[in-house]
Amino acid sequence: MVEYDFSGQVAFVTGAAHGQGRSHAQHYAKHGADVVLTDINENMDTVKYDLGTPDELEETASIVEDEGQEALTVQMDVRDEAEVEAAVEGAIDEFGHIDILANNAGIAHFGDLVEMDEAMWDEMLDTNLKGVWLCSKHVGKHFVERGDGGKIVSTSSIYGKVAGPGSGHYIAAKHGVLGLTKTLALELAEYDVNVNAVCPTGVSTPMVDGVLEAYGEEALEEATEMTGPWNIFGDGGMIDAADISEAYMWLSSDAARYVTGIGLPVDAGMLAK
Repeated sequence: MVEYDFSGQVAFVTGAAHGQGRSHAQHYAKHGADVVLTDINENMDTVKYDLGTPDELEETASIVEDEGQEALTVQMDVRDEAEVEAAVEGAIDEFGHIDILANNAGIAHFGDLVEMDEAMWDEMLDTNLKGVWLCSKHVGKHFVERGDGGKIVSTSSIYGKVAGPGSGHYIAAKHGVLGLTKTLALELAEYDVNVNAVCPTGVSTPMVDGVLEAYGEEALEEATEMTGPWNIFGDGGMIDAADISEAYMWLSSDAARYVTGIGLPVDAGMLAK
């Protein structure tokens, strides 16, 4: 594992109760950052699997503290601007500053666009795209006012770069994250803020397990039929959350100080298909 140094920095991580968010939080802490851990901590109407819980968020906090760093837990819905603003202000009150925003929170479900109801579309776009904007807006304001640079890293997807049947609302949101990333990179460049996204292939997480249980392997196979297996190594299976965290660490570090406005695939060759 590459050694980064985030000593004295604060990372603000959304969707931190489990999965990729927990992994990112642990990695930031391992490399010296204190971490603000946010999660909705309740289920959503259109999502057929369980989202993060308060107990899981506290477990993530314990993991951060076991790495020798401070953790602040906040129940926050990324769709709600008042909650986002309050969480950002609370983090600044607690730590004095935020240095890194990790936009990880997201949901997944399946449905054909011509049959999908409006509630599914709205919850998907509000969570996976609007939430990225709201968090970037309020942490970005802090970066501008502070005048000491900053890093924003957001989770898009390989489906931010391609399309497939059965998840058009998810694909629209993830394409939107890349457009948002590029625009924010241009708008915040004069303030020395780097803005990037990561585009994972399938990652083994509670979210993916929940989707598989709710919809079955057939739905997942239909959604991936245009791009082939999740990876081109071995059995083509899911990759680990830690592999995405390593991309987050690099994009959050000074090693990537001249990298901005990109969507970095961590896809085990999936897009090469």
